Amino acid sequence: MKSTLMGAFGGAMVVALVGAFFGHETPAYGQRAAGYESSPELITLTTPIDSARQQLTVIDPRTQVMSVYHLELASGKITLVSVRNIHWDLQIVEFNGVSPLPSEIRARLNSQ
Repeated sequence: MKSTLMGAFGGAMVVALVGAFFGHETPAYGQRAAGYESSPELITLTTPIDSARQQLTVIDPRTQVMSVYHLELASGKITLVSVRNIHWDLQIVEFNGVSPLPSEIRARLNSQ
């Protein structure tokens, strides 16, 4: 009984030591549902369209250009869907909004 207990304790110690030594690995990720990867130059977002395709959005913050691609997972085919310079989009204060609009809120706060 004493040797069984010591063997179990020794086995637990070995497992703990191995886990401590090898347990600090960076987790691996497969395809993420809505991944976000960034670099100093580009921002990428992936979103599943269906079981066979993904959408990849690439944003270049330096040039303020956004590109959208569709990826066919089985074949690896990449199709460019859209490219747009979003500089002027980002200058719009209100678009497609509902009341109260930002300008209405600002006017109410300024009148008090």
